[in-house]
Amino acid sequence: MEDLTADTTSGKKRRTRRTITTILIVVVCVIAAVAFAVLSCYQHTSSRRPDNQYSGTIEQVDVLEGALAYVGTHPKYKSRYYNIGYPDDGYGVCTDVVANAMKAAGYDLMELVSEDIVAHPDYYDIVEPDKNIDFRRVKNLQVWFRNNAISLTTDVSDTQEWQGGDIVIFENHIGVVSDRRNKDAVPYVIHHNDPWQKTYEQDIGGADEILDQMRSLTGGCILAGNGSHIPNKQLTELMEFISAQYFL
Repeated sequence: MEDLTADTTSGKKRRTRRTITTILIVVVCVIAAVAFAVLSCYQHTSSRRPDNQYSGTIEQVDVLEGALAYVGTHPKYKSRYYNIGYPDDGYGVCTDVVANAMKAAGYDLMELVSEDIVAHPDYYDIVEPDKNIDFRRVKNLQVWFRNNAISLTTDVSDTQEWQGGDIVIFENHIGVVSDRRNKDAVPYVIHHNDPWQKTYEQDIGGADEILDQMRSLTGGCILAGNGSHIPNKQLTELMEFISAQYFL
């Protein structure tokens, strides 16, 4: 009787071990499958560009190509502080897409935003400016672009006013307008929003409220948000100059 009890207990233990082993194997296989899926499709953007009419000026092309070159390095999403300003370790956030894209076109936003904060502190809600991080904040880039670039339409149905290399600003997010379009001719956006997005270049133009679409001064175009082709800062300075000349 004792031998039967021992054999039964031993058999239960073996079955329990087999069950646990099977569960562990299944868990490992699931994790491996998820990891493979993420690594195989994570953040890849096609190098083949569409042949269409939505490319802009040479400068806009530089911005677009700069954005594509940056995401082509497959940066991983993580917000960190860098003493040199620009991330150099393979990590980044949405503002780094724009900063690197603009740098490819000859605009160093780290320097430009810092200079604008010093020159116009009232435009920025910053207690202690920090050159290394200020240009990597969406709200600061929004102010800088409004002060130094042309404000365009935010209506994605106005498809002809969207060109590759423009900058698009959402609530707490920013990206570069692609030359790729969906079936309705709404542009894709090159951006970096979180660690789990499948590609850097996505059809998100109508997903969230767009606050601004901007274009650098030499890019030309129309539909300035203040009713003119003049950026807000220059418009303010022009009005102050006119007021000083004619009304004092």
